[in-house]
Amino acid sequence: MSDTTAPPRPALDSLVGSSATRHHVVGPRDSATAWDNDIDVLATPVLLWLGEVTAMDVLRDEVTAPWMTVGLNHDSAHVAPTPVGEEITVTATLTGVDGKVLTFEVEAHDSRAVILRGVHGRAVVHRGAFERKLAERA
Repeated sequence: MSDTTAPPRPALDSLVGSSATRHHVVGPRDSATAWDNDIDVLATPVLLWLGEVTAMDVLRDEVTAPWMTVGLNHDSAHVAPTPVGEEITVTATLTGVDGKVLTFEVEAHDSRAVILRGVHGRAVVHRGAFERKLAERA
């Protein structure tokens, strides 16, 4: 199916205010030691990734082939350390839709404190067009 015959981009305005929550136990592969740091604590890149996939969970039933979302940006603060073995809870809430651009508030906490607060942006894109752009860059 070409882009011109694809179904229209999904309308997501009705999802504003919807949220998803993900629980994750911090394991050795999530540690900053796996990212060339010497502290055995949850790595910031892993925490940002968990925010992204939690935002994607909000849209899981609404954004379907041939559409997908891609990450655009993060404006987040990793505000407290979490040791390996601790469970964290990540929540993403869709707060805005502007055409293809989606804005999420993201927050995460462990058993003692909020560990992440911020905003994550995603875009709804046509998978075929995205894959063609990727192939041009390969």
